Amino acid sequence: ESVRIMASEGVAGKRLYIGEDVEDGHIFGLVNMAAFLAQSMKETIQYDACDENSWDLIGGKYPLSNACGQLGQSYQDYHCSDEEKHMECPVDPNMSITAVTHAKWYGAPGPLFCGPKTEYSFTGIWDHLYECNRPWANPPETCSVYEGQKAGKYDNSAPYANNAGRTDVEGCCWWGRGVIQTSGVCNFGKLNYYLGARAAADGRDSRYPTIDFCKDPEVICSSAEYKELKWIAGLFYWMESVQTYNVDGWDYLTELRSFVEGGMTGTSFIDAVSGIVNRGCHNPPCGTGELDGRMERSDNFNKVLDAFFGGVIPQVTAPITVTETSDTSDSLTESNPSSAVSTPIPTRQPVSPSSEAGLVLNSDTFVNLAQALDDSKGDIDSKLFLYLTPDYQWIPSSVYRYDDFFESVRIMA
Repeated sequence: ESVRIMASEGVAGKRLYIGEDVEDGHIFGLVNMAAFLAQSMKETIQYDACDENSWDLIGGKYPLSNACGQLGQSYQDYHCSDEEKHMECPVDPNMSITAVTHAKWYGAPGPLFCGPKTEYSFTGIWDHLYECNRPWANPPETCSVYEGQKAGKYDNSAPYANNAGRTDVEGCCWWGRGVIQTSGVCNFGKLNYYLGARAAADGRDSRYPTIDFCKDPEVICSSAEYKELKWIAGLFYWMESVQTYNVDGWDYLTELRSFVEGGMTGTSFIDAVSGIVNRGCHNPPCGTGELDGRMERSDNFNKVLDAFFGGVIPQVTAPITVTETSDTSDSLTESNPSSAVSTPIPTRQPVSPSSEAGLVLNSDTFVNLAQALDDSKGDIDSKLFLYLTPDYQWIPSSVYRYDDFFESVRIMA
């Protein structure tokens, strides 16, 4: 579902890259999807989590103030540039939120939470070594913070600082959410400005006019009505930071096209993409360190390509027509609007075939991409969107499913 949304409507004049307006041009879009999913599988899907997990150990302990930021970061201070300052969310010190998902390993910390100092004058630790399952104790003790908990407890007996020195969680409601962990007041503000209540209040078109991402950033993970939001947030990041990446002569779309035309061999392309996502540069180590999970991300990429193409990599030799994803009047909108998807694609909001979104959805490129994804649906849910349980068993994720993913792609393209 997310694919269809990002394909037809997009955000801020940008659309999800779905390929080229040439024969077999959708293959380029599928490789873009494969790169995105490879990162998503590493970042969140394998943990079956939408909210950021607390994982930053300080002195062998998990500070509860990790909600404010991990590895010395401060999410509430992730401001927009001066040109986009008007888009960011204000920090409400009275906001109080508890995450809906969390890690599940033995002794894993409970969900992140935020709240004012009047509610939490200071915060301590998650004691992951505490044996909470003690039915023989007097009185008996059970693990009751979250379902499936095996050990651990919240310990607020004394303040304990995170890597940035925080010992409270006031204004700390901006942790990562969604499939590639959208975080910070700028990113949530942009979602609200372009897709949410802010757009509606300003009299602009809004996909989610009743959702205020600034007042309730947790809606990305908690919404039962709009389950595609966890994908929308990730695709928004992908369109803003990956598809447009062009640094020191390394341009994402140019490299993607070269990778496809060259027979999809080697790991240099996906390793560079992984560097952009994980470290902010295509050639790590850069300012934030070595690439984490290089081999896993590369293996994931190959798994997705295998699911999409059935183990047989297609040869694409057709000349390439460069398509700017930020131009809403690109060549895809000129394709035959009378084309039809062989399997009807449901949508909440009717789309006129002659509208800009309708022209994209009925273009040969999107029709072929949608059919290829639909043909791979079973493999995507059963072989790619897998969660590694505490017992080290791979099972289908309960958080990330194909239908929600495809709806977000439809919107963003």
